[in-house]
Amino acid sequence: MSNSVAAIATDKIRVNRVRNFQPGVRPYAVDYYVPDYVPSATDLLCAFRIDPAAGTDMIEAAAAVAAESSTGTWTEVWSNQLTSIDYYKAKVYRIEDDIAYIAYPMDLFEEQSVVNIMSSIVGNVFGFKAVAALRLEDMRVPVALVKTFPGPNIGIYDERARLNKWDRPLLGGTVKPKLGLSAKDYSAIIYECLVGGLDTTKDDENMNSQPFNRWRDRFHYGIDAVKRAEAETGEAKGHFFNVTAHSTEEALRRLEYIASQGSRYIMYDFLTAGFAATADIVKRAGELGVILHCHRAMHAVFTRQANHGIHMRVVAKWLRLVGGDHLHTGTVVGKLEGSRQETLGIVSLLRERAVAADPERGIYFDQDFAGLKSVWPVASGGIHVLNIPDLYAIYGNDAFWLFGGGTHGHPRGSRAGARANRVATEAIAAGKSLEDAARKCPELREAMDLWGGVKFSVTE
Repeated sequence: MSNSVAAIATDKIRVNRVRNFQPGVRPYAVDYYVPDYVPSATDLLCAFRIDPAAGTDMIEAAAAVAAESSTGTWTEVWSNQLTSIDYYKAKVYRIEDDIAYIAYPMDLFEEQSVVNIMSSIVGNVFGFKAVAALRLEDMRVPVALVKTFPGPNIGIYDERARLNKWDRPLLGGTVKPKLGLSAKDYSAIIYECLVGGLDTTKDDENMNSQPFNRWRDRFHYGIDAVKRAEAETGEAKGHFFNVTAHSTEEALRRLEYIASQGSRYIMYDFLTAGFAATADIVKRAGELGVILHCHRAMHAVFTRQANHGIHMRVVAKWLRLVGGDHLHTGTVVGKLEGSRQETLGIVSLLRERAVAADPERGIYFDQDFAGLKSVWPVASGGIHVLNIPDLYAIYGNDAFWLFGGGTHGHPRGSRAGARANRVATEAIAAGKSLEDAARKCPELREAMDLWGGVKFSVTE
């Protein structure tokens, strides 16, 4: 058959389909609510918390979310007949109270692309008039899709092996004040903390390359402070140099510079920069053998509200897929929002090879990470030595604890604050009490006396 004859035949098929087309508007539930559907092992599953708009019932609202996040639109279109809509469409397969479970065929998503998952699942429906509020509570990424992602380059075990530090949580601290210091003074604080006993220090999320502290100056003085601290203590040390910049190209340039100076670590604000940029940073960090600390700056804009947004557990899954080595999770006992059970669930999703559904911890689906390396859960924000027993009960050994104010606020300065944190952590990890440790460590006793009355509310 010639090309022209084939084209004519195709046109006739299209004409017939247009003639058979039934135009109009009908409820989303007619096509997208499929309660007898049994999800496939290759489906991507989502649990949405839905508050339907006035005049819309739960089934129709859930079906609207499924439709508009996959193949549907507000009216029937003739071109649906040109593809297998029943295969490609998302399906609401279960509704329990205000939670709708939706299955998406894996073929809707590009391999190794959290960006595409986000554009599809959370890209448009959150502004849809059929819902008054909408929250993505959890997502099951099928193993076949997980296997297309790189995951962390280093992970927990290999970082411990590089540092030769075992049997206790690792310790760090954000330089304070986080803005306003010159690069030279900034590096002096890094040195004091590391010599005092912290394993690492870090830039904060908004320390990039401001007029008072340009990135190259900070990196130059900072890595010198790290090397001097290593020489004095005989321990591996590090600083999380924030390479976040106005463009991915510039961030990569900063990454390559600090890696060339011998830094073990970089830091990146993965949400404000975006997952596409983060994927580039992960790839280059892996090539250079640098550990990537991921700060979640901006997350609470969409994770904090109980009825609208995206739960942090979903973001944690995405970050593990893309390949961050560390991720902030909150502290439970510190100044940032996050319940004990939800935090425990997030910690499991970062560290375990496979996680079973656990309603008590807000985990709606089994999730197999198919051999991806683990991510360090990072506790940071308003913590001090008296929180260490609770932190250890929550996180165990495989965690990073970052003490900013809880280091620099010590009556005798950053070095003494670092020593207090180190002694307290080693004591608790060894099964001893803070009181016992404080008898031999005046720095710890002073910290305990100073912050004895400082407590933040704890949500179970």
